[in-house]
Amino acid sequence: MRRPLLVTVVAFAGLILASAQPRAQGSDTWIGKWVLNVGLSSWSPAELAPKSQSTVITASPDGGNMAVTDGVDAGGKKTHTEIAYKFDGKEYDLKGAPDAKTTRVYTRVDDHAYTMATKVAGTITTTSRVAVTGDGKTRTLVTTGRDAQGRIIRNFTVYNKQ
Repeated sequence: MRRPLLVTVVAFAGLILASAQPRAQGSDTWIGKWVLNVGLSSWSPAELAPKSQSTVITASPDGGNMAVTDGVDAGGKKTHTEIAYKFDGKEYDLKGAPDAKTTRVYTRVDDHAYTMATKVAGTITTTSRVAVTGDGKTRTLVTTGRDAQGRIIRNFTVYNKQ
């Protein structure tokens, strides 16, 4: 009688451990390659809309993330930025930004959302709320504020996971 009970307990514990592992690995739903869906996105001012953009977000061994973004801006110029960051409220340099003094601050909201504040020379210019849908296939950014030139920014951008 004890042996079947022991086997059942061990099997049940194995099932619990096996099911817990994928949840832990999949908690950062923004990890992956994201391609801008220009047709579903909107920009204000509209003339700042990029022609294309893709971002690859990877997890780093130190518990942070790395985001590499490539695209073509509204004027047809190729763009490339890189940032290594953590969700700790600290400033991180955005390499490749038009202004060399650009930093970002990231804060996790939950497993599907985070906020991002962009600063230029220490002053917050825009804030973004980033959310990934429950199925993990779509990522949206709602960005508001002013850019470095003082223009009012109200963007809604949609990215599809590749």
